[in-house]
Amino acid sequence: MAKIDEVDLGILRELQEDARKSLKEIAEKVGVAEGTVYNRMNKMKNLGIIKKFIPVLDYHTLGYDITAIIGITAEGGQIVEIEEEIAKEKNVTAVYDVTGDFDILVVAKFENREKLNEFVKKLLSMKSVKKTYTMLVLNVVKESHLIEL
Repeated sequence: MAKIDEVDLGILRELQEDARKSLKEIAEKVGVAEGTVYNRMNKMKNLGIIKKFIPVLDYHTLGYDITAIIGITAEGGQIVEIEEEIAKEKNVTAVYDVTGDFDILVVAKFENREKLNEFVKKLLSMKSVKKTYTMLVLNVVKESHLIEL
């Protein structure tokens, strides 16, 4: 685990709130110099703590009204290859290698039922996929990649 302190955590909190904040704004909030923020951000990038800066999108506004969570049962020796192939799909927002009833969990967004149907059929046509179990999200209570630091 990488060594980070309260200053680093403060910077991360500010970036999670809005990654477009200026170094000056972050420095004022955290109580350090701009140069410190700059150096700490670079340190955290080099350590792999900060991977990239991305916008948080409203998929509904973009026309992706269906969120599906798909459990996949696959042949053990092919799981990694299947996950890598699924991860390339444009609608897929997450691929998890999991324990439990399924081998793989996929989260994906779709414009309509027809696109979802095509995707599930594509999954089922993959050589080592045994079965899928699709769940549709009815209501989003919380959806975030952020945790409280």
